[in-house]
Amino acid sequence: MSKHPEYQYLDLLREVVEKGEEQIDKGTGVKTYSVFGRQIRFDLSEGFPMLTTKKVYWKGVLHELYWFLSGKSNIKYLVDNDVHIWDDYPYKLYNEKVEKGLVPALTKEEFVEKIKTDNAFANEHGELRYIYGELWRRWPANDGRTVDQLQWVVDEMRKDPDCHNTIVSAWNPQNLYAMALPGQGVRYPICHNMYQTNIKNGKVCLQLYQRSADVFLGVPFNIASYALLTVILAKILGREAGEFVHTFGDLHIYENHFEQAKEQLTREPKPFPKIKFNQDFDSLDTFKPEYVELVDYDPHPPIKAELTVSGGYNKKLHG
Repeated sequence: MSKHPEYQYLDLLREVVEKGEEQIDKGTGVKTYSVFGRQIRFDLSEGFPMLTTKKVYWKGVLHELYWFLSGKSNIKYLVDNDVHIWDDYPYKLYNEKVEKGLVPALTKEEFVEKIKTDNAFANEHGELRYIYGELWRRWPANDGRTVDQLQWVVDEMRKDPDCHNTIVSAWNPQNLYAMALPGQGVRYPICHNMYQTNIKNGKVCLQLYQRSADVFLGVPFNIASYALLTVILAKILGREAGEFVHTFGDLHIYENHFEQAKEQLTREPKPFPKIKFNQDFDSLDTFKPEYVELVDYDPHPPIKAELTVSGGYNKKLHG
């Protein structure tokens, strides 16, 4: 009997917990333990890799990916759908303006409520420039154009199933860290640098390179998100989904997640669920979240852990 594919993730989690090198996260001052350069892979024809040793937030996976696929960069769509995984970043930026006396102080709950109910407020304070959806679908070229990378990938794969160049990049040096002009640096982590698609044995495959990965809290979500992207692209192209390959740079765990990780490592994986489409679509722009359903998902209970908001840039350089 073959080993359950979820053990790939559990083995990585155990390695980081037991052998990770101690580091201090510059953005937060929080202690982490990390390894460098690892890879896992999932055959999507054998099940959808929604981890089962703790419950993964499917609603968040689905709506965040749709947010990206739509090219959106304002959190209002997520807030309107009761998904709050990106709230902390614009709220952090808002509080920087509070410190400068530019806007009135709000609690996080008040801030999110105003995003939901006040369109003008959302337009001003809910925008996250240079985020994945914008860079996938509206890459800001230097000559003023916007480039739809993901549509280009779909078009190329339709024209030439043997093409090797279908890459989507979210890594724009002119907006990153010390390379950015003052005031133009991104203020949240661009962790998913790039992904590449390929067709092997007639099936659509995708490989993600993730330069920084929170192995306990973030990676289970990221696996599901990019596996779902692979399945959606396969559906658009009229093909089956093949492999999702997840390649990591810095793979780490925060010190305050150790006990939760140890609890997860005591659990045995259950059978993976499946993805079911209840309506046909053949393009990026005709896909809707309600067209996809996760079936037969029976995970262990969730394990809660605090999100660490790192900010993604050096404030001294970009304040």
